[in-house]
Amino acid sequence: MAIVGLKMVTLALVDPKTQDLLKGEQGLSTNGILEVDSSMLGTKTANISNMEGQATKISGNNAVQDVLIAPGSPTVALDFNNLDFEVKQKLLGFKSDTKGGYVMQGDKPHVALLIETETLDRKNSIYFGFANGIMQENAQNIATDTDTAQTRNDDNMTYNALSAKAFGGEPLKKYYSGATSFDEVTMLKEVFGGYTATPGLSESH
Repeated sequence: MAIVGLKMVTLALVDPKTQDLLKGEQGLSTNGILEVDSSMLGTKTANISNMEGQATKISGNNAVQDVLIAPGSPTVALDFNNLDFEVKQKLLGFKSDTKGGYVMQGDKPHVALLIETETLDRKNSIYFGFANGIMQENAQNIATDTDTAQTRNDDNMTYNALSAKAFGGEPLKKYYSGATSFDEVTMLKEVFGGYTATPGLSESH
């Protein structure tokens, strides 16, 4: 099935051990989850790689008899247009020194991620859910403005998916809103560590 567009990326912090949703000061919002919406100019791309592992052919009697597929280790290359600064530091594990500075402290925070795209006819959504992972920012390009143009550098980050308890140990779960058994409340609860639905998907950070 063809997909079209990037409708929404939603993020949350989860407890590293229990994978339960973190809320309030510990999380990204009052209810724990945060849509990267128009207030942050949305998300440009969310490219998923390594959804399945490498295939190893098993030969016998001068022919290929079987194929072993290694476990997947998904990564997501994310291009956010304008993440809130403090939200970004929380995702990366940089903590405030209360003097305006931010420094990496302790282990990486664990992040849950939900990517929503649509079917070609725009009638249904397809979701890629990651209930546990870490976020990295490996580089930051900085370039001068010129007398004719602004030089803008987006928030480019890489999400590394980890084993998720809610998915039976798998790192990725796909959802299709056109399925007769699809339930958005259940999806959000699974992806975001027991999230309880409230009016409106997310609250301001």
